[in-house]
Amino acid sequence: MNILNSTATALLVVLVFYLLIVGKALLLPLIIAIALWYLINTLASAFAGISLAGFHFPKPVCLLASILSFLLLILALVNFLGSTFDDVLEVMPDYQQNLILRLESLPFDVVAYQEQGLMQLIIEWIDLPSYAASMAASFAGILASGGLILIYIGFLFLEQGNFNKKITALVGNPEKGENVRKILNRIRDDIRKYISIKMFTSSLTGVLSYVFLRAVDVDFAGVWGLLIFLLNFIPTVGSIVATIFPAMIALAQSDGYTLFLLVLIGIGALQIAIGNILEPRLMGSSFNLSPIIILLNLALWGYIWQIPGMFLCVPFLIIITIVLSHFPQTRSIAIILSSDGKLQIPVDPALASFSFGGSAATLLESDKDSAEE
Repeated sequence: MNILNSTATALLVVLVFYLLIVGKALLLPLIIAIALWYLINTLASAFAGISLAGFHFPKPVCLLASILSFLLLILALVNFLGSTFDDVLEVMPDYQQNLILRLESLPFDVVAYQEQGLMQLIIEWIDLPSYAASMAASFAGILASGGLILIYIGFLFLEQGNFNKKITALVGNPEKGENVRKILNRIRDDIRKYISIKMFTSSLTGVLSYVFLRAVDVDFAGVWGLLIFLLNFIPTVGSIVATIFPAMIALAQSDGYTLFLLVLIGIGALQIAIGNILEPRLMGSSFNLSPIIILLNLALWGYIWQIPGMFLCVPFLIIITIVLSHFPQTRSIAIILSSDGKLQIPVDPALASFSFGGSAATLLESDKDSAEE
């Protein structure tokens, strides 16, 4: 029986990943829609918490303001990228050539490394035109799916009004449904705390990086500031790439190494100050995952969904870790995924016997009550 269960589990995993690959055109817009839907609701909750002389705006007004804010932000982002990306793609081959010249002018014997194929490997690794083209194609693909994403978001907003009724029907009785809602509210609050703080720290890092890069005259500072903002949602690995990539651009556009070192030290200092000092203080305890888990996750989802998958996978994995840490039955998995085994969220003994569903009689009674209503 154990062999049969293991085989069935392995086949199920293979089937799921196969469906993720072949269903990318439908599933990726759905994941993006869920992320945007959640962010819109989070911003709407923030608007609802604003008090003007004791007056709070109604929830529909807050939700409408949140939707309009995101639409304006997306339009501004599309306009900015549309006017800038062509220029970036145009100069990338020149940057690539300049980087190769820098490597060839290094003080040690590069020819010896060329014979071993190391130079060719390095040149392939810093293929800037390929990276830029891949990112442009990914953004274009997401924009092309914009209609489908909007449809998904619309249906998610229609469904969220019936969410409480579905919970009551799922667990079998109103009292247990209320307990489930309390559990989900605690999980929601922890996720919103993570997202809010991460949005703030990533935005702060991106804005300060843009100001710094603009001050030292690095080309396309706005693009790199936006890229740094996005990369900061990927713990550890994202911060490293967000530091190295602008430094490489600085090296490619200048004649010496002064600008390269200045950018490397400046952006690196910002990453350390915000990511390693400010962010843990705001969160109380870091949500960072184990570096090896991050690398495996990036490799897996990068293979399945390319660049969009790499940006989305780690925040979603952290959210899953938050959910798992609430339940005693799954807390051990969250500990394995965490960086140091220390979880911010204390275990809740009330969830030790938690399970969905009820007896057949209870569910039938619940269905009968719903029908009478």
